[in-house]
Amino acid sequence: MNPNLLPYTSLPAERIGIHPPVELPAAIRLGTVHLAVASLDRSLSFYEGVLGFQRLRRTPAADGQPATAELGVAGRPDDVLVALYEQPDARPVPQRGRLGIYHFALLLPTRADLGRFLRHAQALGVHVGSSDHRYSEATYLTDPDGFTVEVYRDRPRAEWWVSAKGEIQAALDPLDAVGVLQAAGTTAWQGLPAGTTMGHLHFYTGDLAQAAAFYHEALGFDVMTWSLPGALFVAAGGYHHHLGLNVWAAGSPAATAADARLLRWELWWPDAATRDAAAGRLQAAGYPVEPTAAGPLVTDPWGIRLLLRAEPSA
Repeated sequence: MNPNLLPYTSLPAERIGIHPPVELPAAIRLGTVHLAVASLDRSLSFYEGVLGFQRLRRTPAADGQPATAELGVAGRPDDVLVALYEQPDARPVPQRGRLGIYHFALLLPTRADLGRFLRHAQALGVHVGSSDHRYSEATYLTDPDGFTVEVYRDRPRAEWWVSAKGEIQAALDPLDAVGVLQAAGTTAWQGLPAGTTMGHLHFYTGDLAQAAAFYHEALGFDVMTWSLPGALFVAAGGYHHHLGLNVWAAGSPAATAADARLLRWELWWPDAATRDAAAGRLQAAGYPVEPTAAGPLVTDPWGIRLLLRAEPSA
């Protein structure tokens, strides 16, 4: 460990990360990730059988609308983590070949949960990548359309490290798979456990300065990690990252209507006033904002669409 690093909890919140003029509330949360896929049946086999999602609803195609499926965790029928929209013949996602989504990440409550998932995936013979990011332990899988899915657990913040400048320290170390599997004990995997959330998203963008202008300066995320080659990690509330923004596929085309792709993602505010203020900042900065019944829909420079949601008032 670098002797110049400090425990995360040794710095006050205002010294961790680079803060924009107007910050997002600490209580924001990621909502539903909406994906266009080539085959709903094929995707459901993976999302339910491998990842352990609970199917909340399935709607057949009708009146020009695609067949859809909403997925979440058992016991939470209104909390949709992923929505799938069938688009037959949608082209698969090439590796680092298209601007848009790189991966979405499911955050499990405990290390034991991650161990049970890893043991389950290995028993199915599914290829699982892995890494220790210092603040988290992560596994990676690829779905039938080529989307990468991360399944991970966080270490407690008391175990995170920062530089003297307040940059959260990330790593790409080997995962202690033996320790993770041992943490699972003898309990079997029974699907995504209660408490699973959408932990973060990671995007391929075309330019980091433009990405920072949209997500940091206009939207209001703090920049938490800025020394990784070709990437920025941004978050609210002192988290290690709600979004990863990279240029590892810069020069590639953006996803089109012919592709399996991210249709939109959701960000939830604690109230409508702060949400609408963020929409106003984005519009004032020159980004397209479309009013919808669910909230403002804004588009970043690479066609990634973000739906701004507000929690119901008490």
